[in-house]
Amino acid sequence: MADTVLHHPNRDKAESKATRAAVILLLLTSALLIAVVTLGGWSELQGAQMISIGYVIVYLVMAYFVARWNRGVLPVAAGLAILFAVVAAVAGPAWFERDKAGFNDPALDPSILGLLTIILVPVQLLLVAFAMRGFQQQWSVEVEVARDDAARPRRGDDSSGGAVQPA
Repeated sequence: MADTVLHHPNRDKAESKATRAAVILLLLTSALLIAVVTLGGWSELQGAQMISIGYVIVYLVMAYFVARWNRGVLPVAAGLAILFAVVAAVAGPAWFERDKAGFNDPALDPSILGLLTIILVPVQLLLVAFAMRGFQQQWSVEVEVARDDAARPRRGDDSSGGAVQPA
């Protein structure tokens, strides 16, 4: 009886790799933007600092799991992104309203904080789209193959000198 190993055929596709990279990039970008807005407007966030820090930590952890091909966090990422897109859409204009005389100035200019908050909305919507696309790609599908077959190049892999091996 030959040894068998698990192979994940959907992870070898270029589309899956691109989607994974996009989701990781969007999660890291979101975490960075949220961190900048949180630190830049720390004095004016009125108790929402811990929620923002929580979002940053959760997004970083999700980026780690997506990098390890875990598709289970993708629907969670999409759901949190929808919630944060709504919050950012409401909070963005409020930062612009603070850019007047008589308001306490946060660490960053309120118009910059407003712009970064508004930028978060399309980033979150892209995160929803790419996370759901990644979930549809079924990264978790496993196929048992013989250890010898697992070492052979797969269909579309050009390292075999042009010969296409059957899957």
